[in-house]
Amino acid sequence: MGSRRYDINAWRCGTHSTPSKSMYLDAQQVVHCQATDRDVGPCAVKHHFPSPIVSWIEDLSSFGNVSFSPDSEYVDEQARASVGQSSTSSNLRDMQISVRLTEEFMELAKENTSNNLETCGILGASFRDGTYFVTMLIIPKQEGTAHSCQAVNEEEIHAVLSEQSLYPAGWIHTHPSQTCFLSSIDLHTQYSYQVMLPEAVAIVVAPTDPTRSYGIFRLTDPGGMEVLRGCYESGFHTHRETTDDSPIYETCSKVHFNPNLRFEIVDLRSGA
Repeated sequence: MGSRRYDINAWRCGTHSTPSKSMYLDAQQVVHCQATDRDVGPCAVKHHFPSPIVSWIEDLSSFGNVSFSPDSEYVDEQARASVGQSSTSSNLRDMQISVRLTEEFMELAKENTSNNLETCGILGASFRDGTYFVTMLIIPKQEGTAHSCQAVNEEEIHAVLSEQSLYPAGWIHTHPSQTCFLSSIDLHTQYSYQVMLPEAVAIVVAPTDPTRSYGIFRLTDPGGMEVLRGCYESGFHTHRETTDDSPIYETCSKVHFNPNLRFEIVDLRSGA
């Protein structure tokens, strides 16, 4: 087959830069999804090596066609005192996430988790009627340790998002043997997402945390964003206090779980 041309920005997990050169990717390496309505219509998924869609799409029958309610907003009942509660005064847009996304991600991360290695994924969202809908979970090629995870070949991630016209709506990663929190490295990664999209979220899944198995976080704005904007350290380190005495990050507001939201999984690790 011939080549397709994609305008690829220099987008990297944990860093941000200006747009760079265009690059060519073979059409067999990208994902194609055809649907009249991305979130509620049937979706015909094609599998392409080496970036096949795992093609798990929400099965409405398993939920008995549950009605979505705006009252399904994420609330963290176990938020620690060092983590702020949601900012109700924020002008952020709503975001909807499938109730099955975290569970499916953990299934894909199972082998790494059993070996005490972190796993990360990228969230892709469409935007319609003032709301972001997380309709894609991308598992990139990556290198993980017990305390960190770094995506590699990140141009593949951007190619999938660009092909599907999706926003980088945040990321999800595991803490296999730690509690549910954002480390200093995680804070820098989250900063790179919130610079692009203020609504972007960081989902942490911590299966061994006795108080909560997952959390959904954002940097506080302006407090946490200001701290990270002025920090040029790398690795694990401490951050200064915010000037407004707010915590650096907080549990998310305006994030809703939707049992009827379809999403796709693209596992870029396959065929590596």
